[in-house]
Amino acid sequence: MDTPQLWVNLCGKWCEPSKLMAQVSVFLKLLQFLSILHVSSFSWPPPLYFWPLMAFGQFLNFRVYQLLGEAGVYYGVRFGKNIPWVTEFPFGYIKDPQYVGSILSLLACLSWVPLQYILLWTMGYVFMMQVESKEDLTTRAKPQS
Repeated sequence: MDTPQLWVNLCGKWCEPSKLMAQVSVFLKLLQFLSILHVSSFSWPPPLYFWPLMAFGQFLNFRVYQLLGEAGVYYGVRFGKNIPWVTEFPFGYIKDPQYVGSILSLLACLSWVPLQYILLWTMGYVFMMQVESKEDLTTRAKPQS
C-alpha cells in the first residue's frame, strides 16, 4: 500500500487527511523554530535585506495558501481531493512558490541564524521540491467512504 493511502487509512472517517497533515506540519514547524531559537543571536535592527526577503517570502506563502486552501497546500490531491488547477500569480510565474517563499524567508534570517542551519533547512525544501516534481499519479489515495 502506498504512503498517501496509508495516511488516509490512518485518519479514518474521523479526521480529514489534509487537516491532520496541516496540524502535524504546524507542530513540526514549531519544533524547528524552537530548535533554531537556541542557536540564534538576535540584533536590532535587522540588515536591510531582511525586509524585502521576508516580505516577499511571506507574501508567496500567504498567496499560495489563499489560492489553494488548506487541502491544496497539504497534499489534498494525493489524499483523493479534487483541487482545481490554479494559474493566478505566483503560479505560472514561479516554480514551487511556497517553497521559494519559505527559502526567501530563511535567507532573510541569515544575520541571526548560523549559515549551516539555513543551508540544512533550505536543502530540505529543495529535496521536497524534487520529490514532489516526480509524483507518481498511481500513488494517489482513494477517499474514505
